[in-house]
Amino acid sequence: MANVAVIGAQWGDEGKGKVVDWLASRADIVVRFQGGHNAGHTLVVGNETYKLSLLPSGVVRGKLGIIGNGVVLDPQALLDEIARVGAQGLRVTPENLRIAENVPLILPLHPALDRAREAARGAGAIGTTGRGIGPAYEDKVARRAIRLCDLAEPETLGRKLDELLLHHNTLLRGLGAPEFGKEALLQELLALAPRLLPFAEPVWQRLDEARRAGRRVLFEGAQAVMLDVDHGTYPFVTSSNTVAGNAAAGAGIAPAAIGTVLGIAKAYTTRVGAGPFPTELRDEIGRRLGERGREFGTVTGRARRCGWFDACLVRQAVKVGGVQGLALTKLDVLDGLPEIKVCVGYRIEGAELRHLPAGMQAQAKAEPIYETLEGWSESTRGARRWADLPATAVKYVRRIEELVEAPVALLSTSPERDDTIMVSDPFAG
Repeated sequence: MANVAVIGAQWGDEGKGKVVDWLASRADIVVRFQGGHNAGHTLVVGNETYKLSLLPSGVVRGKLGIIGNGVVLDPQALLDEIARVGAQGLRVTPENLRIAENVPLILPLHPALDRAREAARGAGAIGTTGRGIGPAYEDKVARRAIRLCDLAEPETLGRKLDELLLHHNTLLRGLGAPEFGKEALLQELLALAPRLLPFAEPVWQRLDEARRAGRRVLFEGAQAVMLDVDHGTYPFVTSSNTVAGNAAAGAGIAPAAIGTVLGIAKAYTTRVGAGPFPTELRDEIGRRLGERGREFGTVTGRARRCGWFDACLVRQAVKVGGVQGLALTKLDVLDGLPEIKVCVGYRIEGAELRHLPAGMQAQAKAEPIYETLEGWSESTRGARRWADLPATAVKYVRRIEELVEAPVALLSTSPERDDTIMVSDPFAG
């Protein structure tokens, strides 16, 4: 049996939580390999709804969860999340959660800088969550990050904080924001150490042992390909590589061990925050998609922008992300529409393109070229077999496969875990 990496194939919020939860029931280990608590997965299990931002989804299913070194970890956010799911009856301990000892930490100064920068941008704000993700990744690349393993070395922690504060306080001062003192941060980290260090280990060793033992590993991505810092709609992107190729570096495992890459896409398109969105609908249909799809960010609570399915965007994500199969979600949200449009290309100042260009101005000018398909009046909600779907809904799915040049491996027809049509088994390799 192969391992599986799950990534978003649009701008995030595609329903990865349900799909990962569904797959996690058949995995042994679930690994988060990038991002931070700026992304959320909503899992509906019976009468319980779990909203996870840092915890790997597998812990809900009693599987071992691993937070890889490619994540940036807010210690307090993690402890708060553990307490929150604990109140729902889910116990998280070092027995079912391990954290890479070299994971970089998000400190209080990171969200402070994040928010101060967004405020300074004014109308040019890029729509960050203000949770310090970008500044924490900057520190990692600049080699001044405080990592989880540093909490075990209090004698060097003070020196590292000196370097960190020299950089951040200079920026905060320039932005007119309050500065941070060393002693308060040092005491906060020392107080967190005994609560966090029991979770720490060189997780690459555990993953190597799992590979040798033939255990099934599910790599859980956050955000999506079009928010990738290299391949997304820059600068309206996240601060990490969201493509499946980063699962190897972000977890500490060989690239060949990633296995099957499953891309998650909604049957329409949504986006949170600022940035280009060629198929966005600002009319009654857009409002209907948002209402029926309950399109609000799990982490931010912000209303998502909604639009028609963008096949060019998803095809681009398939190629860049190495997607071998799609999990198409929220098909039921399209029920009752007499006709459905799909973007098959863009028109930019008279020229036609079949991909979204990298330039910021060109992206903003992209006008969608639509193909109109017949809708369906019957309900698809809760369907678990192809035979349960209206013929026009099946035609819609097949047309998407042709346009994005990837097969649909899973089809989700409601938030419920079992309302899923499996076309091919991602774990079969």
